[in-house]
Amino acid sequence: MAATAAVDRPSARGLRARRLTVLTGLALAVLVAAALSVMIGAKAVSPAGVWQALWSPGGGESDVIVRNLRVPRTALGLLAGLALGVAGALMQGHTRNPLADPGLLGVTQGAAFAVVLGIVLFRLDGVSSYVWFGLAGALVASAAVFALGLAGGRGGPTPVTLALAGTAVSALLYALTSTIVLLDQQAMDMFRFWQLGSIAGRDAGVAGQVLPFVAAGLALALANGPGLNALALGEDVARSLGQNVALTRAVGIAAITMLTGAAVAACGALAFVGLIVPHLARFLAGPDHRWLLPYSGLAGAALLLLADVIGRVVARPGELEVGVVLALLGAPFFVALIRRGRSVRL
Repeated sequence: MAATAAVDRPSARGLRARRLTVLTGLALAVLVAAALSVMIGAKAVSPAGVWQALWSPGGGESDVIVRNLRVPRTALGLLAGLALGVAGALMQGHTRNPLADPGLLGVTQGAAFAVVLGIVLFRLDGVSSYVWFGLAGALVASAAVFALGLAGGRGGPTPVTLALAGTAVSALLYALTSTIVLLDQQAMDMFRFWQLGSIAGRDAGVAGQVLPFVAAGLALALANGPGLNALALGEDVARSLGQNVALTRAVGIAAITMLTGAAVAACGALAFVGLIVPHLARFLAGPDHRWLLPYSGLAGAALLLLADVIGRVVARPGELEVGVVLALLGAPFFVALIRRGRSVRL
């Protein structure tokens, strides 16, 4: 017994060291992606130019580009990628569905419907003005889904009832949103740009508005990790281990709502980040959500920023919106994951 324990302890220490090494590598990848995001664009800025713009600006063109355009854009990309990556891992864990994404709870369509109402009723004309509508819509939609799931399951919402309720609420909100934009040309024009998904053209105030929601969502997500590990063994086993299943579900859904609602309200519907990233993180970290969640967040931030950089490079002097690039990269990559069979193991 003592010999076995002695063998297990070094093994556990080795596993932890490997996981910390990978986590450090992902953090470095995020830093590299952020640096490229600040340097690359219609006008390239050297590392020395970026340093000068950040720490000793002289008011030149490069200083204005870096400080007023690229730094806010990069900050928002970091927040959105981090939020969507963690939300995707939570969503797939709670539904035990490898094809689930954060929008399954109706969050995306709830935010979209609220943004359209804000445009039509109050003639809002900018992201910073209707980001609060998007957040409110996301919160209301996910609360409705949770209430329906609670009504349809014994002892709390189950993965099946959550998925069904989310699909029903999303379909209803999509129909209402489509009806409104077809009847209002201004709403259609503005909503089309928002729905495409972009981190360009947002000022620093947008990142500041959604930051508290992302921070709260991340805190809830990390607290939800141990409970989600217990739920992965089955709800009956989790209850026998003393886990409050309903509370764990509620905390997880609250985290998904805050994270996805903040990202969608600020950036529009960015597809595939919350769908693909958790599979990559699970391949690196294994099924332990205490590690899977931070892996997913860092990988999501790196992916979103790199996709944004690619969009600036391939369409010069213009650019492709990051939502388009994510779709172009994500669709074939996800098909490849399915064909290789890795995406079905949660």
